[in-house]
Amino acid sequence: MQHDLQFADGVLARIHARGGKQFDERAYLFVLAGIEYLQSRLDVRRHVSGAELAWACRDLALERFGLLARTVLDCWGVQGTADIGQIVFALVGTGLLSTQPGDKVEDFVGVYEFESAFDASYEVKGARG
Repeated sequence: MQHDLQFADGVLARIHARGGKQFDERAYLFVLAGIEYLQSRLDVRRHVSGAELAWACRDLALERFGLLARTVLDCWGVQGTADIGQIVFALVGTGLLSTQPGDKVEDFVGVYEFESAFDASYEVKGARG
């Protein structure tokens, strides 16, 4: 029995039919989980910015995958915050998410660098200098 989330039949095909960079299905599901992760931490559910979502995805990746977070995302084709934006707008294009006026894919560009956000975020606890 498989316990992983999956898209309903045809949803991923609709996403890929829209063109652009294709990501592993798990990347799209992860970004959706990132939205829920962020919303669960807010006092009131609301529209979130690209930067807020990018940071939430970083936090969720570190929580779920630890030191392998960047490697897992890379395996799914996600190599920077701009890729998170591409995923969000692909989901918008299929009607799974919505935007507000002024939202644009560029809101996700350069929010942080994956190398420093993931690799430099861990301290070795108990290390003696």
